Amino acid sequence: MDPLESLRRAGDPPQDVFLTGTVFLDIVFTGLDHAPVRGTESWARGMGSSPGGVANMATALRRLGLRTSLAAAFGDDVYGDYCWESLADNEGIDLSPSHRAPGWHSPVTVSMAYEGERTMVSHGHEAPTPCVSVAERPRSRACVTDLDSGRLEGWVRKAYDEGSKVFADVGWDETGAWDPDTLADLAYCHAFLPNAAEAQHYTRTDSPEKAVRALAELVPIAVVTKGAGGAIAIDSVSGEIADVPALRVEALDPTGAGDVFVAGFITGTLAGWPLADRLAFANLTAALSVQHFGGSLSAPGWTEVAAWWQYVIRCGGQSEDVLRRYAFLADLLPPSTTDTALRRATPTIGFRST
Repeated sequence: MDPLESLRRAGDPPQDVFLTGTVFLDIVFTGLDHAPVRGTESWARGMGSSPGGVANMATALRRLGLRTSLAAAFGDDVYGDYCWESLADNEGIDLSPSHRAPGWHSPVTVSMAYEGERTMVSHGHEAPTPCVSVAERPRSRACVTDLDSGRLEGWVRKAYDEGSKVFADVGWDETGAWDPDTLADLAYCHAFLPNAAEAQHYTRTDSPEKAVRALAELVPIAVVTKGAGGAIAIDSVSGEIADVPALRVEALDPTGAGDVFVAGFITGTLAGWPLADRLAFANLTAALSVQHFGGSLSAPGWTEVAAWWQYVIRCGGQSEDVLRRYAFLADLLPPSTTDTALRRATPTIGFRST
């Protein structure tokens, strides 16, 4: 399904979304009863391997039907082969701005999921220069970046000048300074999507509601995610305000759920949906993703969205409020969907499937 099919015109940018960053090889251990204890050995009941890092969002965007282009460095080791093949050949992500880095081994993250959370250990070396080929960036309707450095990179400003909608995030400030100047370039952004803790620290407020109001004065669309509480947003352009609760699901692994949320929100934004529908859809895609282990390959596609909706209306299990909130899916989803199983994280990259 192409969510932008009715909007496409001759002369449109060739890509819907462009993003850049580091691709990791993720190894995820699941089924742990508790956090690892020093001096002991823990056995996990499950594990999986999949591309991680920026690959989480790139895969989520592509699985929702958006034409996605990624600029990243890939090692020329087996891990790099696996990640490149997974993203380019299996997911259909445009890697033309990416390159292979001879003699550079792929970064690796080991993630341990337990008690609804995760603990991660990563290892890697700085990629050789140039680490990404953003000079070859294709034109796109939107691009994704972060504000961690306090200033947007030159390619982001150029994309903005070309009319691309900039969706920005920000990471945790390990220094504890939470310098408001980090948000100085929000004027170039279309939407900003921090979590509640980050938003409250930067705005010096004590609630997500106050934080999102403060951010709405700096950026056209401010979104603050509240974890199990859902998300709240203000669209200063349209005047819409929405606060949508999260769906209650049994989470197996939250790895990549934030990236999937952003991908769902970008999809709805580019498609022109109302703000509340965008938040609800983002909540749904994130909820579907945490029910599988791994980051990128836990991202849902339209078949899974349709299957969830059909199950809800036939078998129940959700409140009347949820049925009303997601009724927009009935008009959005095609009459029938192909029952195609998505690729999932596998126990080892040594397995090859036809």
